[in-house]
Amino acid sequence: MTRLGAFLKGAFGRPKPDREAVQRVKEWTRAVLQAAPDTAFAVNEIACTDPSCPGIETIILVMEPGVKTRAYKVAKALDDVTEEDIRVAIAQ
Repeated sequence: MTRLGAFLKGAFGRPKPDREAVQRVKEWTRAVLQAAPDTAFAVNEIACTDPSCPGIETIILVMEPGVKTRAYKVAKALDDVTEEDIRVAIAQ
C-alpha cells in the first residue's frame, strides 16, 4: 500500500502553496484595501483549463461582514504575486 501512495504522490494537482506566500498576499491585500480588522481573506492558486485563462491564477477572496464577497484575480502563480499585482487587480 505504501508503494501506491508514493506512486500517487502529486498525481492530483499541484502541491499546496507555501503558507508564507498565502500570508504575505493576505497582508498586502489588507494593506492595499485598508481593510477593517474583521475582514477575512482567502487566497488560492488554481489551474484554469479555459483557453482564455493564463493557466495558473491566484484568486483572492475578500469577505467583509455585511458585504458581498469580492474576488480578485492575479494571472500568476501564488509564489510570484507582488504587492503591485494586487494593486492592479483591485483597481480593475
